[in-house]
Amino acid sequence: MKKLLIPFYILFTTALLAGCQKDLERVNKNPNEPTTIQPDYLLTNGIKSNVDTYWGPDASMETSILYVQYWAKIQYPDPDRYIPAATNIQNVWSNFYAQGVEDFTTLAQLGDSLHNPNYKAVAVIMRSWIFQVLTDLYGDVPYTQSANIEKYLTPKYDSQRVVYNGILTELKGAVKLISETDNGIQGDPLLNGNMRNWKKFANGLRLRIALRIADRDYAAAKAVFDDVAAEGNVLLTANDGDVKLLYQSSPNQNPVGRNRETRNDYRISKTIVDKLKALNDPRLSIYAAQPKDTNIIIGVTNGLTPDSASRLGFTKTADAGTVFTATQAPAYLFTYAEQLFILSEAAQRNLISGDAAGLYKQAITASFKQYGVVGLVVDAYLAQPAVAYDVTNYKKSIGEQKWLALFGEGLEAFAEWRRLDYPQLKPAYTGVLNGKMPVRLPYPSSEQALNGTNYKAAVANQGPDLLTTKVWFDVY
Repeated sequence: MKKLLIPFYILFTTALLAGCQKDLERVNKNPNEPTTIQPDYLLTNGIKSNVDTYWGPDASMETSILYVQYWAKIQYPDPDRYIPAATNIQNVWSNFYAQGVEDFTTLAQLGDSLHNPNYKAVAVIMRSWIFQVLTDLYGDVPYTQSANIEKYLTPKYDSQRVVYNGILTELKGAVKLISETDNGIQGDPLLNGNMRNWKKFANGLRLRIALRIADRDYAAAKAVFDDVAAEGNVLLTANDGDVKLLYQSSPNQNPVGRNRETRNDYRISKTIVDKLKALNDPRLSIYAAQPKDTNIIIGVTNGLTPDSASRLGFTKTADAGTVFTATQAPAYLFTYAEQLFILSEAAQRNLISGDAAGLYKQAITASFKQYGVVGLVVDAYLAQPAVAYDVTNYKKSIGEQKWLALFGEGLEAFAEWRRLDYPQLKPAYTGVLNGKMPVRLPYPSSEQALNGTNYKAAVANQGPDLLTTKVWFDVY
């Protein structure tokens, strides 16, 4: 076999060009910019940007928070009539995958290379939280092949069962990675580097997901509760507070507050106002702001036509309260009250041993305390027959009170409303779904265009790509 002879001038030219490229790279380096990613910066930005998506217009204000009838639209009401904007659907998907899954995957890899398992654990917990939100919203989503674009340019969609089980495995592994005594982390605006609280957050997410799958796979759900108990039940306590991001002044303000700087087209929903009034609930004056022209908190019916909504008047109807709309209002990811509701339902369903009714009362009390309501007014509220725990219909008791407690957390409330089927909401007044309500978000159009084969497989497995197609966990 003859050897291939390469002319000398080609070798010389190639070597010269390679040398020039290296020289150019050296010349073009900015001595004032870091050449390696700093994990603390990546963590800060990852938490802030993804909580912004979770709490902001696309995933909440224009979709889920309207569907569970916390807020309503007094102007531009199409989203409130179940006509979501394509940009909202696309932004939720793109932001969570590009800013969330990618960034936290990179941070997990940095944790390995820096020999700091706590960075890896936090990255896995945040990435798991994002995947939970994504599958809650869409159903089947790319999971096992995501965040690996070099190998999987068009990732397959995994079934919701696979995604939830995968998240549970990853969260369990993250808890084991955490060291509470060494390998400190920086740049943590969520839990200030408190690794024990990160462990509690991870365990809270494990229990949340266990209830998501309980109607489909009771044994798997029970195993999660058993595992967390065997590990010492490291969960939030009354003294820990909640898992929340404390926003600052502009440009790091709450996305709801940022929205209110330029527009005023949201109001509190008549549905929740009526419920709060019927129960003499002191959270009414916290959840709703008093209108400028009246002394009465008036909510807006979901799904009105533009003319009907505008006739109600901007100054005569109630906006959401300042605890949600202020520049520095916090964004909640997981609360002590939610954890108690989880434990109450788990006790009722024999997933753990405990007093379901007692835990239910503690959950309501914790929700009140979250907003500074304590004392005799709480006792009076709990004493009402309409609030008393109904062991014969725990889904109604827990579903309605959890819905009230999660006010503002549109995404989590949307998932729990679908799972528990309470409160029994009426569809939007002029909704376009033939008397039905949304139970998921459709996939963004970019998936049909760029990942068509896997998109079609997901639709074949899950059902039509419609707002009305139930996801796997939504059994009843």
